[in-house]
Amino acid sequence: MVGTTTGTEELSNLFQPIDTGILFTVLLIILFSYFLSRLLTILLAKLSEIVGKHRIKVKILIPIVKLGIYGIAVYYILIKVLQFSGQQFLVFGGLFGAALGFGLKDLFSDYVGGIMIILETPYQVGDKIKMGEYYGEVNDIGLRATKLITPDDSFVSVPNGLIFGQSVASANKGTSEMMVVIDLYIAGESDAGHAMKILREAVVSSKYVYISKDRPVVLLHKAFPFYTRLRAKAYVNDLRDEFKFESDVSTRAWVEFRKSNIQAPQLKLLEYSPEIKDP
Repeated sequence: MVGTTTGTEELSNLFQPIDTGILFTVLLIILFSYFLSRLLTILLAKLSEIVGKHRIKVKILIPIVKLGIYGIAVYYILIKVLQFSGQQFLVFGGLFGAALGFGLKDLFSDYVGGIMIILETPYQVGDKIKMGEYYGEVNDIGLRATKLITPDDSFVSVPNGLIFGQSVASANKGTSEMMVVIDLYIAGESDAGHAMKILREAVVSSKYVYISKDRPVVLLHKAFPFYTRLRAKAYVNDLRDEFKFESDVSTRAWVEFRKSNIQAPQLKLLEYSPEIKDP
């Protein structure tokens, strides 16, 4: 029939030689999108440090802005520059899907994972998360990988595809406050009641603690055969103070423990008696 186009003709049109000027335009769009994304990421990161308490709210915008820039770039290249028709777009999608089946499955999984993370926000930039064996503060969410800063200041790039097979735990879920759990262990014969009072005082007097109606301080203790575990659950105002808070409370509590003759657990060894013969 006249006026109709077959899939074979669309496939042939898809692979027609592309003008050099069009290729140059596509390259310029890609480079412009990349540098614009980098520039806005840097500006938003610096702005987040200026606004203080609202730092995480500003950082949340970074992956959204990046996704928007790249999405507009892809649309402009395919529809405006290359002028794909609806049929050609479907053919291109089919070829892209076939390519995935020949070795790009993991890479595609990472990109789909990145889009899902941005849209569903199981975690956000600025969160402290544990994904599989990795733990740290989310520094950036890219389309392919999430970048974490670990407690020892190492940068770790975690593939976004892990979200499909690994559990993800967020310690603060988009807020600057975060719960910190501090465990201290004392000898079983020590005065646990007095030790609890010392630990509470160390927690509430710390310069890093954040206490409110919704963020209370909780203390627990549990006796074991040879020792007692004291546990404090409290919040820090800024999640980056997690380890400073833990160190501050532990150090000051142990200073007071020693003054009150509250001892650390001692290793119990059975004494050997020659009267007891080995079997």
